[in-house]
Amino acid sequence: MITGELKNKVDSLWEIFWTGGITNPLDVVEQMTYLMFIHDLDDADNRKAKESAMLGLPYHSMFAGDITIGDRVILGNQLKWSVFRDFNAGKMYSVVQEWVFPFIKTLHGDKASAYAKYMDDAIFKIPTPLMLDKIVTALDAIYEQMAQLQDSDTRGDIYEYLLSKIATAGVNGQFRTPRHIIRMMVELMEPQPGDIICDPACGTSGFLVNASEYLKETHKEEIFFNKQNKEHYMNHMFHGFDMDRTMLRIGAMNMMTHGVDNPFIEYRDSLSDQNADRDKYSLILANPPFKGSLDNDIVSADLLKLCKTKKTELLFLALFLRMLKTGGRCACIVPDGVLFGSSTAHKAIRKELVENHRLEAVISMPSGVFKPYAGVSTGILIFTKTGHGGTDNIWFYDMKADGYSLDDKRTAISDNDIPDIIARFHNLADEAQRKRTEQSFFVPKQEIVDNGYDLSINKYKEVEYVPVEYPSTMEIMTELHELEMQITAGLAELEEML
Repeated sequence: MITGELKNKVDSLWEIFWTGGITNPLDVVEQMTYLMFIHDLDDADNRKAKESAMLGLPYHSMFAGDITIGDRVILGNQLKWSVFRDFNAGKMYSVVQEWVFPFIKTLHGDKASAYAKYMDDAIFKIPTPLMLDKIVTALDAIYEQMAQLQDSDTRGDIYEYLLSKIATAGVNGQFRTPRHIIRMMVELMEPQPGDIICDPACGTSGFLVNASEYLKETHKEEIFFNKQNKEHYMNHMFHGFDMDRTMLRIGAMNMMTHGVDNPFIEYRDSLSDQNADRDKYSLILANPPFKGSLDNDIVSADLLKLCKTKKTELLFLALFLRMLKTGGRCACIVPDGVLFGSSTAHKAIRKELVENHRLEAVISMPSGVFKPYAGVSTGILIFTKTGHGGTDNIWFYDMKADGYSLDDKRTAISDNDIPDIIARFHNLADEAQRKRTEQSFFVPKQEIVDNGYDLSINKYKEVEYVPVEYPSTMEIMTELHELEMQITAGLAELEEML
């Protein structure tokens, strides 16, 4: 989320759109997204040029030389944000409308790519040169502020705030997962260069972007100095589905700006027969919608066989199991109700995970993680698809702090369990001796079975009660009498003074 001065700058930018005649909130979101993407293209191009120079690799800028747009040939350098922002308002407007916008719409050569699909119908709607000039100046100020905060996920943060302003967040269960929670889940799963990664409810592609950044940090040479691995990373590794075209457009641009040329991001109802994927992915990272509207008639029949319900959070768990390869791993966020719900469907999906696959970990998160947009209590399930069981001991962790206050303000604090969670999960051998009174501990599979497959940490956590000794009634009465005598003596002294 964004706060303080940055929030005020975004509010001011919103006001420029509103007073300029663009009053449809979704139009504001889309126009801001396009302009942010144009800005990010310039930044990404400069960053890639510097990285290539440092590595001694050749790099051809997308803005280099002459560029043909329609029947006109122009100097590519004029399409850079850092260049046209210094033009006068009239010239800037004509450059952006006639050259820059057509350029970004045809930027990706592959017409079947995610980027091409969701930019093809993009329309430039800013009505006047003066308004564009104000918007460009305001966006420059926003990016300058972001740079000071050292915050790289600009699009996600601003889009999250815009969703809250236009009151569409949450209508279909769309709450942007906090970036530090996404990063924790990515580090828990440790994506590898050979993985095929999917988020079936991808939104702005937060999980996919973080997975791609993690791979860059940890497997840079293995991916970028190997032609086959690089081709897989750019074109075949990342898959995302969603039912919101605005989010898909932002997700595709987000991935491309973060250096993934051709992610497979598609408009798809993941729970319907439209999604035929099965046994395909080696890693799923997701925060599926909890309270999304659901048309029961279009839900895939094989999901209903495993879990007959209208609850999207349960159906998505069944979907993950179907979409994963054998040996594939999943880390997903679920509402607390999934862990202890008593309905037949709740028990069925938990039994499926425990008995027929390998449930590894249940991480309980505090209810303030999604504030200010939702106060729901959630947990993270980590499991591997085996098809023949394998659950032995399940690791539970009771997260009490995530580095931010758990109120609506979500200000940074020193208490943070995330580093401890990651360290302990990657060293589970040392967890065997932990007691049930500690923050993390193992629970044997049989105990889970005996408790009706209940996965709530409170079912197994033991609370250590420290005995408190109170004085006897006689001692308390004696103290009261002494106090009464002191008060009486004090009153007598006061009366003498009068």
